[in-house]
Amino acid sequence: MIRYALICEEGHGFEAWFGSADTYDEQAEAHAILCPACGSAQVNKAPMAPYVAKRRAETPMPAPGEQPRSYAMLRKLRAELTANSDYVGPKFPEEARKIHFDEAPGRAIHGEATHQEAQELDEEGVPIFPLPRLPEDQN
Repeated sequence: MIRYALICEEGHGFEAWFGSADTYDEQAEAHAILCPACGSAQVNKAPMAPYVAKRRAETPMPAPGEQPRSYAMLRKLRAELTANSDYVGPKFPEEARKIHFDEAPGRAIHGEATHQEAQELDEEGVPIFPLPRLPEDQN
């Protein structure tokens, strides 16, 4: 769809939508476009201002030495998750399976798993969620 600003021979301005530029040309040649004010079929395109997309508001950069608010939110999330679950260390895959298959009491746990172990748990339908990684984890 394309919208054109149009003007008739009497100077009446109006807008109309067309399926394409070719559709406009066909209707204009056939004098099928009529001014809604006076009914004139002598209609031409009027100058139009182009549509310019507005820039999205940019997220302000944190001050030097300051970390983005998202890190604070991730720290808080990770602190809550670890405070409200049992640490099982490298036995995480084994414990997660036992809980999932009702071989151990249900409880929230956290620990370590390799990428391969996490993938296997996912394929078996064992629900897992990786704890968010933070910049200090890289040190």
